[in-house]
Amino acid sequence: MDVVPDGDVRFGFPNISDNAEIVEMIASGAHLSLFVTGRGSVVGSAISPVVKICANPDTYRALADDMDVNAGDIIEGLRSIDAVGEEIRDLVLAVAGGQQTRSEAMGHREFILTYKTFAPIGPACLPAA
Repeated sequence: MDVVPDGDVRFGFPNISDNAEIVEMIASGAHLSLFVTGRGSVVGSAISPVVKICANPDTYRALADDMDVNAGDIIEGLRSIDAVGEEIRDLVLAVAGGQQTRSEAMGHREFILTYKTFAPIGPACLPAA
């Protein structure tokens, strides 16, 4: 997937928004997104489920109602990588079977569709003569 914008990268990120990246994954064929966050981006999708996996224990504690998996347990030595992986696998299967993700239950239905340059479309986008 090409998430690198044409021209200069803006704001130090390859894409302007977590929501735009989720839509790009869906447009590429994903039926369910596994969204890994450390900062606690509270996103969802109007199109398909988003499973939020939080790798930062402090962020998970602050946003537990909005996160699906606490992968920060690995850092704190509370669970193994395998145990968290099994939880993620089981959750993916449950969501594929109809269980709601936390963002769905909370009503997050974000959607954004951007073009890679984030510049206004106009004559400047046309090839030079």
